[in-house]
Amino acid sequence: MARPLPEAIRLAAWILAGGLAMLGPGIARAGDPVSFTPAETARILAHGPWPQPATRDPSNRWSGKPEAIALGERLFFSPRLSGNAGVLCASCHEPWRGFTDGRPRAFGLAAVDRNTPSLANVRLHRWFGWDGANDTLWAQSIRPLLEPREMASSPGRVAALVRGDPELRAAFAAAFGAPPADDEAVLVGVGKALAAYQETLESGRTPFDDLRDALARADPEAAARYPVPARRGLRIFIGTGNCASCHAGPTFTDGAFHDVGTASRRQNGVPDAGRQDGVRKLVANRFNLLGRYADDPSHAKAAGTREAARETNVAGAFRTPGLRDVALTAPYMHDGSLATLCEVAERHPGRRPGGAARGQASLSAAERSDLVAFLETLTGAGPRLEEPTASCR
Repeated sequence: MARPLPEAIRLAAWILAGGLAMLGPGIARAGDPVSFTPAETARILAHGPWPQPATRDPSNRWSGKPEAIALGERLFFSPRLSGNAGVLCASCHEPWRGFTDGRPRAFGLAAVDRNTPSLANVRLHRWFGWDGANDTLWAQSIRPLLEPREMASSPGRVAALVRGDPELRAAFAAAFGAPPADDEAVLVGVGKALAAYQETLESGRTPFDDLRDALARADPEAAARYPVPARRGLRIFIGTGNCASCHAGPTFTDGAFHDVGTASRRQNGVPDAGRQDGVRKLVANRFNLLGRYADDPSHAKAAGTREAARETNVAGAFRTPGLRDVALTAPYMHDGSLATLCEVAERHPGRRPGGAARGQASLSAAERSDLVAFLETLTGAGPRLEEPTASCR
């Protein structure tokens, strides 16, 4: 069971106050070459606990409802939503690849401009897509249905499918309590059902979580099972590498938008403006939280949508991806330009205090290997697409 937040806060405060020092010189077993200071331990604890408590999306009244989840799962794996009845959501979000597709840039009915992001833990996002052009998961689920290069569908086609298939029509009525209404309302219902299903896609526990929880309960025997190279990499991640400044919290993302110096061009050769384009699309989107399809009467999150319209200096900025299951989701970055975690560690080390600027190779080969060893512990047990990295050059 997840540790209640107030208790976690009290524990972190205790550590920061020096309480862990009462346990001895380090949490690691005697003789272990890498142990963590109380301050480092507090930073590690901030990346948990995992899993996070279940929540529902107030803008989607069917969030968490079994009937909507079942309908969404059925639609997610159905090619009939697409314009040619040949592309399904799972074409780009393959479960065995961490709900990505292994391509540098996604390909539906044609090549698109960006890498396919993972859907694991997507319920915990605030903004959706690399540029945050959508403020809800259900609006983000509608986007690829209508995008000509992805699924090339339309409200009319989606509605005709739901109305014309007796089983889908019955499932829609069971999920939403009413038969399909006008075309756009059916499209929104499909988006909300797809979102309800995607909210169930959660990463499993990892070796890092076992270490984190061992530190939380002051269990040196369990903490000592964590590999020494990963310990060194974790220390870089929360310390000199400054990775945790953006890859923060239990999902290892701050959910914000940053320009990390990896500018790219779209398929038509035009520079990808990232969040700048996303803000423009967000404001113009009739499915956003300010529109009539949002179910939350308080419009609690809509203020963030209004604030986004005033964002500046966001050209070339992209949303920080989460790092859970990162060993399954190569290639990396918004344009899929980095093929391996070693390349990410070399090209994207963050900013060291008083050291090299973001994007410069400020980590040694040994440090990069240790950092990758840590990153690989953010993926749970199970089949891997590639063997764990032994070392980075």
